[in-house]
Amino acid sequence: MKVLKMWNQISLVKQIAIGLIVGILLAVTIPEAAKSLTIFGTLFVSALKAVAPILVFFLVMAAIVQHKKGQQTNMKSIVFLYLLGTFLAGTIAVVISFLFPVTITLTESTEKLAAPDDAIEVIRTLVLNMVDNPVNALVNANYIGILTWAIVLGFALKNSSDTTKSFISNFSDALAKMVGLIIKLAPLGIMGIVIGSVTENGLKSLLEYGNVLLVLIGTMLIVALIVNPLIVFINVRQNPYPLVFKCLRDSGITAFFTRSSAANIPVNMELCKKLGLHKETYGISIPLGATINMAGAAITISVLTLAAVNTLEIPVDLPTAIILSVLAAVCACGASGVPGGSLLLIPLACSLFGIPNEIAMQVVAVGLIISVLQDSFETALNSSTDVLFTATAEFRKRLKEGEQLSINQPVMVEEPADKIVNG
Repeated sequence: MKVLKMWNQISLVKQIAIGLIVGILLAVTIPEAAKSLTIFGTLFVSALKAVAPILVFFLVMAAIVQHKKGQQTNMKSIVFLYLLGTFLAGTIAVVISFLFPVTITLTESTEKLAAPDDAIEVIRTLVLNMVDNPVNALVNANYIGILTWAIVLGFALKNSSDTTKSFISNFSDALAKMVGLIIKLAPLGIMGIVIGSVTENGLKSLLEYGNVLLVLIGTMLIVALIVNPLIVFINVRQNPYPLVFKCLRDSGITAFFTRSSAANIPVNMELCKKLGLHKETYGISIPLGATINMAGAAITISVLTLAAVNTLEIPVDLPTAIILSVLAAVCACGASGVPGGSLLLIPLACSLFGIPNEIAMQVVAVGLIISVLQDSFETALNSSTDVLFTATAEFRKRLKEGEQLSINQPVMVEEPADKIVNG
């Protein structure tokens, strides 16, 4: 009990760091015996993925039901930041690819994967996902459909009785407590994930594509450590880095290892709560961000497409490159609606340069090879930015209203009096 008490006094980030170190040591020293511990990683990610859809459904519905007329939620500002960040990420990726051009060794095509033919198909898929059967959307973790039905039901229940509203709110809070219990298992889960990654020896195959990985990861770090902080500073006029590092540490680390924005939604919800943000805002903005805030995906699409262009020695001018960055941003926002995510949207960008689909799918195959690191960094950037931009929009609003606030020591939001009475 003493050991357990001491362990609970350590911060979650330090616990995860310990789990990470233990996982690496076990994987290196006793790989065969350690493989059995990968079950902890599978259980942790599966639990997060299982609770995320129902959590998002009730949180969004509760946020709309509890919303008071005239109360602002900052959603316009947050969506603008999401789209701006994604577009800038795609543009930076194009610039970096011009400064440090790379080529790739094309590999066998991924014939079993079905990439969309054009942007219209991406939009069509998104629209169809919006009107998916709500039960089916929950079962298959279709977050576009979950968001749509949660919003529709939320508005339909706005004029319902206080008892109904209280039930929805209480159920949402109960799900949040469940998430808290699952997140406490993060150190064990991360240990299992790391053991699985190290014992698979996937890093050897990455050496051939080292230059591409350097450009990809380097661009993502530039966006995370320079572009995003600049966006935060312009909005709040305060030192952005403590907030940026907190989001990267508390959200980015788990997203890096789980490689799933959906699985990281509960983690981001907890972080928003710690930052003192309004539940009515982050209850909607976080799941929405997991769908449309795709800076990492825009970078992946731009870099790998231009790598294919360089390999085939196709001349590229600046206007075409700008169009590419716009296309990458638009397609990245639809990445979650297409099986295979951002990689399967590469053929759309390749078609801009007349690259045939057969070759474009070979580029996708290269992306799958390097996805061990590429997808981890991409998910960490995407997911941590969801919280960063949600916090930025709310802190900007508070500062404009004259509230004395340090963005790195935010004021906790008190629950409305009627909710305290009903809840």
